[in-house]
Amino acid sequence: MPAAAALLALAAPLAAPAAAAPAAPGARAARAADPAGARGPQAPDRAVVVASYNIHHGVGVDGRLDLERIAREVRATGADVVGLQEVDRHWGERSGFRDQAAELARMLRMHVAYGANLDLDPLQPGQPRRQYGTAVLSDRPILEARNTLLPRTGGREQRGVLEVLVNVRGVPLRVFGTHLQHDSQQERLLQVAALKEVIGTPDESVVVVGDLNARPGTPEIDALLEDLVDAWAEAGVGDGYTLPAEDPTARIDYVMHSGDVVARTAAVLATEGSDHRPVVADLALPGAEVGLGRRG
Repeated sequence: MPAAAALLALAAPLAAPAAAAPAAPGARAARAADPAGARGPQAPDRAVVVASYNIHHGVGVDGRLDLERIAREVRATGADVVGLQEVDRHWGERSGFRDQAAELARMLRMHVAYGANLDLDPLQPGQPRRQYGTAVLSDRPILEARNTLLPRTGGREQRGVLEVLVNVRGVPLRVFGTHLQHDSQQERLLQVAALKEVIGTPDESVVVVGDLNARPGTPEIDALLEDLVDAWAEAGVGDGYTLPAEDPTARIDYVMHSGDVVARTAAVLATEGSDHRPVVADLALPGAEVGLGRRG
């Protein structure tokens, strides 16, 4: 497996993350085996809205850089947790050398973790490093964050998976944000295998968000759906196309979840801030009204 990449967890203008009680070993497996007994008679649902948005470093369908527009579109999703792809940090002139992750967190008053998949020296000594990668924004406290580089072949762009643990009103949720290779199915399959290894079998419920650069029914997506559920297939209406933003014809952006989570609704928002549209899912974490162990 590739070594973990450098990770920056940025402080949002909210209170510092608070600790949550960790799940007991094997807790998630126990819930799947005996849902009613594991959750207890009074365990409530935990609703969480999750989104994935490839922001194209803030450049929209009109060719204009406008990070404030991205912030407005993210806010319009109503999401509690958002996985972002193609996020610049001091990268270059195309994004004004801005720290897009930190600025979006500030504008939205959310916590943020950033995973740098490209990490270059500054153009001038003493300036911040130039980074490009993914981010996870959360209005819930971020308890842990780790970025892991994914396999690459033939000198293609380095990709990664950003893993965060968030606290949803006392219930831990493990979120994986990623952006797979766009021009090689062989490489995507290697990356999916590595992603599945990174996910493993945690006790917590799991959500995977990202631009997977693959349509439903492809080997890459089918491999992920061996262990996860596609929120759009479960709860969306229509084709769910996300690309290109001005007239979408492909569904390559996803919210997926573990079988102990239920998607109640899913939507794609019509936006202009990027070349992609965001996909949003309203999820119910394990509780009294949730059918657990629905893996497959």
